[in-house]
Order: sequence, then C-alpha cells, then structure tokens
Amino acid sequence: MLSTLLISVSVTLILTLVGLSFGMSEESQHRQSSIGADVVIRGSTASSVISFSSASIPEGAIPKIEQQPHVKMAIGVMNHSLDFPLVATGVDLPRFDAMSGGFTYVDGGPLKKPDDVLIDKDFADQKEKHVGDSITLIPNQPWHIAGIIEPGKLARVVVALNVLQQLDDVGNKVSQIYVKVDDPANIPAVIEEVKKLMPANDIRSMQEYIDAFSVTAIKGVKPFLSVMISVGVFSGFITVWLSMYMVVLQRTREIGILKSLGASQAFIMGIIELEALIIGFTGTIVGILLSLLAHWLIFHFVPASIPMVVKPFWWPIAAGIALVASALGALYPGLSAARLDPIEALAYE
Repeated sequence: MLSTLLISVSVTLILTLVGLSFGMSEESQHRQSSIGADVVIRGSTASSVISFSSASIPEGAIPKIEQQPHVKMAIGVMNHSLDFPLVATGVDLPRFDAMSGGFTYVDGGPLKKPDDVLIDKDFADQKEKHVGDSITLIPNQPWHIAGIIEPGKLARVVVALNVLQQLDDVGNKVSQIYVKVDDPANIPAVIEEVKKLMPANDIRSMQEYIDAFSVTAIKGVKPFLSVMISVGVFSGFITVWLSMYMVVLQRTREIGILKSLGASQAFIMGIIELEALIIGFTGTIVGILLSLLAHWLIFHFVPASIPMVVKPFWWPIAAGIALVASALGALYPGLSAARLDPIEALAYE
C-alpha cells in the first residue's frame, strides 16, 4: 500500500503540473482571442512574446493607426500587475464593447464611477465578493464592485483606463493596442503599414500572438515538464526497487521452495515483475484520482489564481511512466531472486 501510494504521488505530480501548464496557457489564449482584434501592438519594453509590457505607447498613436488603410478601429489597454498571476486591465469600456461585443454580466453592470471595478465570476467566488462590495486590489486603493462578468474575456479585473493611468502616473500611455481589420486577408498589409508607423514596437497578428501562449511555444515549459517526468520516473524506480528488494528478502524461503519444486529463473523473475507492475498500475489509478481531487480543490477554492484543466490524453502517458519505472525498479530484485540457490534459500533464517 505504501509503495502504491508513493507511485501515485509521482503520477499526481505529473498530471497536476501538466494540468496547470495547459490551464494557464489555454486561459490566456481564450482571453486574447475573445477581444475581437486581428493585430496586437505592444510596447518595446516587453521582454518576451507572452509578457506584458509597461505603459509605454502614447495614446496619440491610436488615431494615426485608425487612419491606415483597412483598419476598422483600434483600442488601447493598460496593465497593472496584482498578486501573481492576476493583472488589472484598464480599458475605455465603450470602445472595447464596440470591438469585442462587450462583457457578459452575471450581476451588476458597466463601469460608471472612477472607483468602479469589474471582476469575473471566478475571482468573485474566490474572494467571496458580490456587486456593491468593496475590494482592495492595489494597496490603499479601495474599489467598488460595479459588475461581475463571465470569465474568459480580456482580464479577470477591469477598471477604467484613465483611472489606472492616473494611479500609475503614466500620462496618456497604454501597454497594448488592439487593431481590428476590415478583412482577414488584409492583416499582413496592415501589419506592414503599422510597422512603418511604429518601428520600435512589437507588432504581430492576433493568431501569432495567441500561438505564442501554447504550452509547446512558451520557453522553459517543455524542459520543466521533462524534468518533472524524469523526477517521476526516478521516484517510481527507487520506490519499487526498495519495495521489491524487501519482498525478495522477506520471501527468501518461499522462493527457495519454488525453485526446489522446479520453478525456472524466468518464472521467479515473472512473479517479481508482475507484482511490481500491479503496484505501478494501482498507483497510476490512485494518482489519476488524486489529480482529479486536486482539480476539484483548485476549481472550488482558487479558480482565479491557479487555472487547471484535466487532460485525459496524459493519463496513458502517466501510466506508461509509472509502469516503466516499476518494471525497471523490479529488475534487480527480480534477478537477485531468480539467482538464489535453492539450498541456501531453504536454510535462510
């Protein structure tokens, strides 16, 4: 039972980390795709494709962008980091509604007063807040919750753009500009024109920007998962090796009896390996159940801070990892048992 539990911990670790990686990636992709923009312009201070830039783009660039051929409209937003990974986003709500179709309100309504804030349902549930409540997101700055919105569009926390600009003392500057094009076929042409207008900025199509949030594209995620999988294999290997080695020591006389009755080395080896594989398989089942429990706990207690998804296609991968580790871990104890001399094994005390 202890060996099974230790194997299940490795499986749970792998599946939980995979679920968190995919959860954060897919949530970011969905938030960006729901804005309705075709081109994203970011400040030159962005350190990577998926990082947020500081407010460094003058708002005066927006009318100039809208004058370019094939551009229907452009809006600017500003980001302010809260407790990781939460970000407050400042928007010009009427213009954002015109581009994206607006937020879906679960309760309350749009921003009206300078201290109004919109939060999504997951964040409201996590903080146990309702419309009309006060919430402190920035130190010494209380906010009035004007509305609770459906998750999945732009940000979990939304405030008025001009208010956030004043708080951060950045003047009339924004972090990103989203551009809507009249026809998807004209996106490359618009990007080229905007690059001429703003050569120092990072300018990409929305699709390229969204693709950068995938797990396979984010720098460091694949090596991280590889390391975690290696840890899982090593942990499973050591667990089964110690467990099966103790099994061989405890059953030395029984193994001697089997060999005296004509059991071959392959037969003895098969018994040890089969028991190890049963431990690995059982540990996998328990690990999958524990990962589902982890998902349930995260979803009910911290859905806004730690988005996690269940990826069933990783279950056979985790099972393969556990079974390989179990089989390898039982290899040496099995060989030791198979090579025991029947007479010495029967005389073992």
